[in-house]
Amino acid sequence: MAYNLKEIMAEKPSRFTSGHRMCAGCGAPPVVRMILRALKPEDHAVVCNATGCLEVSSFIYPYTSWTDSYIHTAFECAAATEAGVEAAYKAMKRQGKLPEDKHTKFIAFGGDGGTYDIGIQSLSGAMERGHDMVYVAYDNGAYMNTGIQRSSATPKFADTTTSPAGTVIPGKMQSRKDLTEIMVSHHIPYVAQTLAVNNFKDLYEKAEKAIYTEGPAFLNVLAPCPRGWGYPTEDLMLINKLAMETCYWPMYEVINGKYKINYKPKEKKPIEEFLRPQKRFKHMFKPGNEWMIEEFQKEVDTRWQALLDLEEITNKEEK
Repeated sequence: MAYNLKEIMAEKPSRFTSGHRMCAGCGAPPVVRMILRALKPEDHAVVCNATGCLEVSSFIYPYTSWTDSYIHTAFECAAATEAGVEAAYKAMKRQGKLPEDKHTKFIAFGGDGGTYDIGIQSLSGAMERGHDMVYVAYDNGAYMNTGIQRSSATPKFADTTTSPAGTVIPGKMQSRKDLTEIMVSHHIPYVAQTLAVNNFKDLYEKAEKAIYTEGPAFLNVLAPCPRGWGYPTEDLMLINKLAMETCYWPMYEVINGKYKINYKPKEKKPIEEFLRPQKRFKHMFKPGNEWMIEEFQKEVDTRWQALLDLEEITNKEEK
């Protein structure tokens, strides 16, 4: 389906308004704004937001950047709260307390700390039970709101306040969890991975599919953090582009179990082009640390090849 994004921007009001206190160069605000733009103008949304950067910066009582119904909930239970609201709406419709023609969509947002780690139990439960909702993980790769501590979404060798690169350890020693694939294993109708900016068309289309797919859906969106990653605020677009071109963050979707890679670079860039602009990886470029870059590249290559293989295997029947 083709979209004219200029027309969409002109015709649809922003449901996530300006005036919030997110950092300049942060990936989260454009993620939220574009996802909410995918809603039909006549539809209402109930948004649930786990504690984190997005919540503390966009909803400071009595001020808010959210124009739809909004619930702030604890770190661990955004998915459970949203699932409860969705179930309540269904019950109220059955009881005739809500008109049948009232269309409400249910969207939860959480950072990687509140999604990959603290909130994974409630997320898994909501997806397994089949609630008609969308969960959006804005992945900035650490617990940025509380001081840049490592999370299971933090990539290997990244320097954080709880995995400091020095003489004892060379940054985080564990590989990054692949939450997108964990969600695929729940056998839900729609799972997708995309970027905060650099390809708004992809983000918009995947958000629209997720919102209007019947049943549970999951979006994992890379949302770079200038403070935690250590890049100039004006380089948000560049960082996203390099994540895509190096295949560190593949753009793909899984629709009823079938994989579709949305972007395959003509010439895959070496991972060091993604690592070099970020201060959290600067120690990897010191003499003697070449092995870290080589190991990082090997992991990216392995995951990319596995994704290519899954696309081929799950689409064999169509061919």
